[in-house]
Amino acid sequence: MANEHTVLQFSSSSSSSLSAKVHPLVIFNISDCYVRRPDQAERVIGTLLGSILPDGTVDIRNSYAVPHSEFSDQVALDIDYHHNMLISHQKVNPKEVIVGWYSTGLGVTGGSALIHEFYSREVPNPVHLTVDTGFSNGEGTIKAYVSANLSLGDRQLAAQFQEIPLDLRMIEAERVGYDILKTTAVDKIPTDLEGMEATMERLLALIDDVYKYVDNVVEGQIAPDNNIGRFISSTLASVPKLPPAAFDKLVNDSLQDHLLLLYLSSITRTQLGLAEKLNTAAQIL
Repeated sequence: MANEHTVLQFSSSSSSSLSAKVHPLVIFNISDCYVRRPDQAERVIGTLLGSILPDGTVDIRNSYAVPHSEFSDQVALDIDYHHNMLISHQKVNPKEVIVGWYSTGLGVTGGSALIHEFYSREVPNPVHLTVDTGFSNGEGTIKAYVSANLSLGDRQLAAQFQEIPLDLRMIEAERVGYDILKTTAVDKIPTDLEGMEATMERLLALIDDVYKYVDNVVEGQIAPDNNIGRFISSTLASVPKLPPAAFDKLVNDSLQDHLLLLYLSSITRTQLGLAEKLNTAAQIL
């Protein structure tokens, strides 16, 4: 009987502790490329740009689409286009490097391993980002993966994609647009005032949740959490201490300035349209 056993194992990697953070601009770029894709293309593939933060988090800040063609389980990328786009992006922002690649659709597919192998030659341990633009689950699902090699002894058999934590953080103006992007159909794009109203409703809901949490802690219904307490304390300390009258005046002044900008932009559009019609009439005469 043999004393040695052949062990089936995954290659050691830091995928268990790896995480990624994606900026909303990347999601908007991917969605725009999907809308503008060729008629025969079922999905969009592209390169992710960003950097590695000191804590090891992959910070995805930019992206660009790469032309490709798919036949059955085979995928052909335009490598020359990919390299030319990378050079152009690094001329503008040399700190942005390749951190992975993206594709539209729900989860990984059969050809994902081939594309991931190519990007593994561009950067070690690339991140694979998937954006479900088909709304398979009723909304645009966004996930991030890394690849781990499955080996039998010294022989590599296959690669398995493992999902990693993904953080999507945005300011309120970006969140309004992202919430619209997630819905399958909308009647119209909300105005700035409607976006502000939705933001205030979300803020009130969060304040109600904090009130309920604090009341439950005080009444002893749930155990206190020091980290949550510090976060609430720092949040309250960051709010400027203004009298109610001064706060109302500040909000009203900002609102009046915003309405004035809307009025001026409307006048400008009207003037441009009138000038265009007068110019067309003068050419006819």
